[in-house]
Amino acid sequence: MEALTDPKPVFQFTAPPPLALYVHLPWCVRKCPYCDFNSHALRGSLPAEAYVDALLADVTREVSHVHGRAIDSVFFGGGTPSLFPPNALARLIEGLRCRLTIAADCEITLEANPGAVDQARFEGFRSAGVNRLSIGVQSFHAQSLRRLGRIHGPQAALVAIETAHAAGFENFNIDLMYGLPDQTPREAVADIIQAIALAPAHISHYQLTLEPNTAFAARPPALPEEDAIYEMQLRCQARLAAAGYEHYEVSAYARPGQRCGHNLNYWTFGDYLGVGAGAHGKVTDVDQGKIARYEKLTLPMAYLTQAAVGNAVSSSYQLSAQDAVLEFMMNALRLPRGVPRPLCMARTGLSWSSFEAAVRDARKRGWLELTAEDQLLPTAVGMRFLNDLLGCFLAED
Repeated sequence: MEALTDPKPVFQFTAPPPLALYVHLPWCVRKCPYCDFNSHALRGSLPAEAYVDALLADVTREVSHVHGRAIDSVFFGGGTPSLFPPNALARLIEGLRCRLTIAADCEITLEANPGAVDQARFEGFRSAGVNRLSIGVQSFHAQSLRRLGRIHGPQAALVAIETAHAAGFENFNIDLMYGLPDQTPREAVADIIQAIALAPAHISHYQLTLEPNTAFAARPPALPEEDAIYEMQLRCQARLAAAGYEHYEVSAYARPGQRCGHNLNYWTFGDYLGVGAGAHGKVTDVDQGKIARYEKLTLPMAYLTQAAVGNAVSSSYQLSAQDAVLEFMMNALRLPRGVPRPLCMARTGLSWSSFEAAVRDARKRGWLELTAEDQLLPTAVGMRFLNDLLGCFLAED
């Protein structure tokens, strides 16, 4: 009788992808009606120290999955992470450094909202090790902010950005939205002009969408017509390009050398650990030829108690080859400049034959190019109709 052998791994890697860390801090002052993130309005005092303890216990459990690989970026998302006191964040970052290999040039981003910061707090975050901010402005128009349910006004947004400058942050992002209730193209462009004047390193500019299980989905506001939204997009993109911001992802624009490394890792199918309530992670096991995804417990108080005893994972699964192809493309095709074709194989552990038929179909439809430099990139039409392009990579029934 022949000896039984393990089946050949689905994925075959020559090296692991880059590794990042996402830390979810779920509390905010008030839940915005458009928000579908795992965020919770704070009632009572913030359990900052207990939550840091839970996060560090969670990270300790994660270490064994990454075999000493270096963390290239850390992102504190929420919620409103800037609600956490700087001393709690400093203890958390120091604890991460004790448990993980943090690269010397690691990008460490903290999300902050106007109305939840001051100069002393920003200075404290900088001293703790944060070297990049992402400030959730969304609009500089008072009426738009009220319609979005934001707790700040235009002046608070300006003060927050000036305060970030004063605290020594040169690398920061301004989050803006367009296609807002009753917004005109002129108002959308005015937001971009104001943002550019504040000289951020990076601007995220994304369309408001009505996500399921949000207040806006239950009671939809009056949004601009599709043609008006497209006009907003084109006019704002032209302003950003004229000001020297590179359009390097569907919703992201950066000064030269200031692209967001953490998000680029997502968009090029890198690995990331996820800790915190509702955080997601993706980890490649090179030796076993597997790619795993997992999610942590969503409710903050459940996470607090269960992370301490090593039971914070709510679900996990292994990717199939078709999952990997689709997920790689869902991310990579958001990049207007595309990705090198060899990266498709390197990050998924699959041969080109897994992509070839779908790529051929998308090229025939005029949605995708494969350049002479072996670069796979969406056409202008493909970028506009990205969901149709991604449909080429869906498995057939």
